Amino acid sequence: QVQLTDSGGGLVQPGGSLTLSCVASGGTFSPYAVAWFRQAPGKEREFVGAIDWRRGVTDYEGSMKGRITISRIRDANTAYLKMNDLKPDDTAVYVCTFRDSVVSQYASWGQGTQVTVSS
Repeated sequence: QVQLTDSGGGLVQPGGSLTLSCVASGGTFSPYAVAWFRQAPGKEREFVGAIDWRRGVTDYEGSMKGRITISRIRDANTAYLKMNDLKPDDTAVYVCTFRDSVVSQYASWGQGTQVTVSS
């Protein structure tokens, strides 16, 4: 069964950048899409963006739109979330997930990686 491992989080100053990684392991990985969500303390989980695994087409939503880039290296079973101009409100646990088809749910999740934006 495929497992996802998130990494790359940490402490960054406001205005800084950070790139998160999501590596799939444990089986053949050919999803329909890989997505990033985030959850801040006391808030609901928020969709950040996704990438069509085969075509590389991206979809960004929410307050991070315009400040993020999602990419992937298919041969390495790895997706990336590059975040720029980070703000204190971006502080959250970021987690990646995937779905197998356009009609399926995001059902398998990484463990999450903490991003803290603070001076």
